[in-house]
Amino acid sequence: MMEEEELEFVEELEAVLQLTPEVQLAIEQVFPSQDPLDRADFNAVEYINTLFPTEQSLANIDEVVNKIRLKIRRLDDNIRTVVRGQTNVGQDGRQALEEAQKAIQQLFGKIKDIKDKAEKSEQMVKEITRDIKQLDHAKRHLTTSITTLNHLHMLAGGVDSLEAMTRRRQYGEVANLLQGVMNVLEHFHKYMGIPQIRQLSERVKAAQTELGQQILADFEEAFPSQGTKRPGGPSNVLRDACLVANILDPRIKQEIIKKFIKQHLSEYLVLFQENQDVAWLDKIDRRYAWIKRQLVDYEEKYGRMFPREWCMAERIAVEFCHVTRTELAKIMRTRAKEIEVKLLLFAIQRTTNFEGFLAKRFSGCTLTDGTLKKLESPPPSTNPFLEDEPTPEMEELATEKGDLDQPKKPKAPDNPFHGIVSKCFEPHLYVYIESQDKNLGELIDRFVADFKAQGPPKPNTDEGGAVLPSCADLFVYYKKCMVQCSQLSTGEPMIALTTIFQKYLREYAWKILSGNLPKTTTSSGGLTISSLLKEKEGSEVAKFTLEELCLICSILSTAEYCLATTQQLEEKLKEKVDVSLIERINLTGEMDTFSVISSSIQLLVQDLDAACDPALTAMSKMQWQNVEHVGDQSPYVTSVILHIKQNVPIIRDNLASTRKYFTQFCIKFANSFIPKFITHLFKCKPISMVGAEQLLLDTHSLKMVLLDLPSIGSQVVRKAPASYTKIVVKGMTRAEMILKVVMAPHEPLVVFVDNYIKLLTDCNTETFQKILDMKGLKRSEQSSMLELLRQRLPTPPSGAESSSSLSLTAPTPEQESSRIRKLEKLIKKRL
Repeated sequence: MMEEEELEFVEELEAVLQLTPEVQLAIEQVFPSQDPLDRADFNAVEYINTLFPTEQSLANIDEVVNKIRLKIRRLDDNIRTVVRGQTNVGQDGRQALEEAQKAIQQLFGKIKDIKDKAEKSEQMVKEITRDIKQLDHAKRHLTTSITTLNHLHMLAGGVDSLEAMTRRRQYGEVANLLQGVMNVLEHFHKYMGIPQIRQLSERVKAAQTELGQQILADFEEAFPSQGTKRPGGPSNVLRDACLVANILDPRIKQEIIKKFIKQHLSEYLVLFQENQDVAWLDKIDRRYAWIKRQLVDYEEKYGRMFPREWCMAERIAVEFCHVTRTELAKIMRTRAKEIEVKLLLFAIQRTTNFEGFLAKRFSGCTLTDGTLKKLESPPPSTNPFLEDEPTPEMEELATEKGDLDQPKKPKAPDNPFHGIVSKCFEPHLYVYIESQDKNLGELIDRFVADFKAQGPPKPNTDEGGAVLPSCADLFVYYKKCMVQCSQLSTGEPMIALTTIFQKYLREYAWKILSGNLPKTTTSSGGLTISSLLKEKEGSEVAKFTLEELCLICSILSTAEYCLATTQQLEEKLKEKVDVSLIERINLTGEMDTFSVISSSIQLLVQDLDAACDPALTAMSKMQWQNVEHVGDQSPYVTSVILHIKQNVPIIRDNLASTRKYFTQFCIKFANSFIPKFITHLFKCKPISMVGAEQLLLDTHSLKMVLLDLPSIGSQVVRKAPASYTKIVVKGMTRAEMILKVVMAPHEPLVVFVDNYIKLLTDCNTETFQKILDMKGLKRSEQSSMLELLRQRLPTPPSGAESSSSLSLTAPTPEQESSRIRKLEKLIKKRL
């Protein structure tokens, strides 16, 4: 009973002392301890086992018990001290709270006293300063009155003086006085209800009107609209009048500028009338020379008369440009049939040079938003198509065509004067486009003639197949035309030029590339098996010559160059053309015309494939049932390897600059040759056991040669691409598996069928029947085997069957295993 009561007490104590995880974590953070007794998951049994791990350790149990008792007494003393210390805490806390409340009450009382005193002080200050504020208001009003009276006196006197000076044309004094009168008058806007003030304001307006009319009359007298200009330099009166015009209504200033420029350009309109010889495009230089002389004359005679901020020289030049653009557009419409491309380019070049001259001399500050569209700076280009310096070919081509030299430096993209005159030429750029169409047509015809005269390119096995030089010439000319046209216009003419580019890209692809591909020919004489086996050179199938192979590779390399360069051409055209026309630039169709790449690869594959056909035909017509022993590789294998070694190194060396297309050639040849080889393999029937072994040896030899095809005959051995190796291994392994099935005995039937299903993953009845034909079985024997195959195809053979399928239980299995091992040893020996 005592023990049960103690256990219940312990459980109750543990339940009371069970703390939440949050409280336990807080205790551990405040009082960190490594003592096991302080842990929340303390286990007395584990603790005792730690103290007494062995029976021998029980010898010092008394010492351990004494230490624990001592620790208990210390804990009791600490607990007792803490409990006694907390006895008076409650009473001390209540006392401290009462003292704090009393201090707060005293603080509120003091704050209230201070607030009352502050309100009394504020009231006292208001009473003291009431009189001072009245004095301040009076002073402010008095000051305003005095200032207003002074302004009124100045306004009245200024109006009188202004009227007197206006009558005496003292514009220098009027300029200063008028500005002061107008500034003073601004102070009286709120007093316009007073008659006297309103009368003074009306007198000022009348004086301004009179000044404007008087100044205009003075300029009309000095620079009459009809007749010649007054000799001599400008007077000081007119210079001061311009200062007054700056203050008057802006319309006065505009009228002065308009009349002066009109009078200044009147001689130009007479000299370059439409019916004058100097008005035509061939003498356009005289127009620009005339305005340059006039600008120099203006600076000498009238440079100081007009204020600098009026920019009169620039205004004269801008108006000259507007007049010239109108006159040139009119005369070109009248004489459109006389415009030739050389004359047009000459006029455009001189005009753009003049626009560049204006950009260097003037800032363009007088140009309004509606005058012309300012160019946006194009984004920085990383395309190398136009970043190269002009090539010698480009310069030579320009000389041959007789085109005018273009400025060495392109126009600055921020030229505010660009197009201010040259816009008038844009409607007539069709002449330039038609000229480029004709030139490109002649260029293509010349390329065709040169190709026929020079013949195919010479074999080149050192640096790879060369790109046809005509291709570089064509794109150099494209570059020249694009740069030239972009300087003339970035609108519809660029779209028209793009259409011309598209036309001749297609013609180049058809006439130069596709049109010069060698045509495939077939041999007229028949090939006999014996002749092939004896390898008579005179009986070989007709195939491409070395020059023809090099030509095909050169056309392929050229087509690749054209494809890449056409992409760059499209990007640069989009950079040059207006943003709104970018979507109309699309050369995708022209890129598709360079599909001659695939045609070239197909020709190379067909040539090598056709060269191997006689050998495969000889293989299928050999009497394989009469082969008595397994020897070295068959003659047809030697013939195939010979053709491969003749063609592949030439193709590889001439496609050195385009390795990816050589890889495509290898892949396409493998995809073509291997199925054809398997097809001819099925034609080899009937086959004896020894014949099948010889075919298996030949197949392995061809497999090794095909795996080495990309680097055959090369001093530098490279690993074949993984995609190509996968195709060869998969195809030739299938041929080997077919021969292994042929070598296996066909009895018992179940084992033979299961062996076929296991070795050929793509097994079907058609392939199975071909294998049976190769074994020379009769149709009556084949029917039962085909029926068995159809039954076993839906359910793959079990593991036991498949494991036993290779260890055939036919008669004399040891003999069959021995023959297969001999064949494997022979293959290893050859390798």
